[in-house]
Amino acid sequence: MDAPPYGGPRSRPGGERGARGFDWRRLAALVRKESLQAIRDPSTILIAFVMPVVLLFLFAYAVSLDVREVRIGVVLESDTAAAQSLAAAFAGTRYLKVTPARDRREVADQLVSGKLRGFVVIPQDFERRLASPGSQPLVQVITDGSQPNTANFVANYAQGVVQTWGAGRTESAPVPAISLGPRFWFNAELESRRALVPGAIAIVMTIIGTMLTALVVAREWERGTMEAILSTPASVTEILIGKLAPYFTLGMIATLASAALATFAFDVPLRGSLLALMTLSAVFLIPALGQGLLISVLTRNQFLASQIALFSGFLPSFLLSGFLFEIDAMPLPIQLITYLIPARYFVSSLQTVFLAGDVWSVFLPNLAAMAAIGVVFFAIAKHKTRKNLEA
Repeated sequence: MDAPPYGGPRSRPGGERGARGFDWRRLAALVRKESLQAIRDPSTILIAFVMPVVLLFLFAYAVSLDVREVRIGVVLESDTAAAQSLAAAFAGTRYLKVTPARDRREVADQLVSGKLRGFVVIPQDFERRLASPGSQPLVQVITDGSQPNTANFVANYAQGVVQTWGAGRTESAPVPAISLGPRFWFNAELESRRALVPGAIAIVMTIIGTMLTALVVAREWERGTMEAILSTPASVTEILIGKLAPYFTLGMIATLASAALATFAFDVPLRGSLLALMTLSAVFLIPALGQGLLISVLTRNQFLASQIALFSGFLPSFLLSGFLFEIDAMPLPIQLITYLIPARYFVSSLQTVFLAGDVWSVFLPNLAAMAAIGVVFFAIAKHKTRKNLEA
C-alpha cells in the first residue's frame, strides 16, 4: 500500500485533531512549567506580594478623605463677651484647629502660604449685628478655593458653629418638637479608611491580574519562548490556561492576604462570608487576566505592554471605578464608560461584602458583568493567538 503524499492525514502521528485536542497531562505540564517560572522570577513575587502590602498601607494611612483638624484662623476684632464666646466655640470643636488673631492681616499671609485653609472674622460691630439679626452677616468666612472640598467644609462648618452657638445663647429657646439623631449605616464612624481599603484590594488585584500578566507573557514573546510553546502539540486553549493558572492562584492568595491585613491590621470589618469574597475575587480575575493576556498578545513588547496596561487597566480602575470619586458625580459620558471597567463592579462588591455583608442582589449583577467582560477579553485573545499560531 502506497504511503499517502506529504501533508496527508498520516503526516503527523495522531492527526492534527489528536495533536490539538485538549489533554489534561499537557495542561498540567504547562501549569507546572509556568509556576516554576513565576516562583523563580523575583519581579513576580515583588508585584504579587510586596506591592499589595505597600499599597494597602498607603491607602489605609497616607490617603484619607476624612476632614479633621482643618487649620483655620479666627480673627477677633471685638472684645465683647459674646464675640469671645463665639471664638471659644470655634476653638472647642475637634474638626478645626484654630489659630487666634487680632488682625486679619496676621492670618492673610498664612492663608496664601497654605498654612491655613481659611479664617473667620468676628467684626468690631459684632454686638450691633447680633442685636439686629438679618441686617448683616454676623461673621465673615474666607476660605482657600484652591482646594474646593476643604473650602466648602470650612464654610459650611463655620456656619454650623455660628448657628449652634446662637441657638445655645438663650436658655428660653423653645425645645424642638422633633429631635433628630442622625445615624450612619455600614460605617458609623464615617472613617474613609473602611471604604478605601476594600477598594484598594481591587487596585491590587488589577495590578496582579492585568499588569503582571501583560508583562510576563510579553516577555515570553520578546524572548521567543512563546513561539516555541505554540509550536508544540499543545492546543491554544491549553497554552492560555497554562499561562494564566499560576497567576490566578497568585491573585487568590493575594486576596486572602489583603483581606487578612485589612481585617486584623487596619480594623476593617469583614461582615460578609469568606466564600462570597473569594467568589467575587475569582470572577474579577477573569477580565483582569484576560485583559493582560490580550495586551501581551497584541504588543509582544514588555515596555509597550506595561504602558498600555497602565493606561487601560490601572488608571481606569483607580479613577473611574468609584474607588476615590463618586461615579454619580461624573459627567454622563464618563459614567457610561465606567460600565466597561470591571473594577467598577468589583469595588462596589468589595465595599458591600466588607461593610454590609452578603448582599447577593448586589453581587449577582456585578458577577455577571465581570464575567461577560472577561469572556470578551479571552475570546479576542484566543482569536489573536490562534491567528499567530496558524500564520
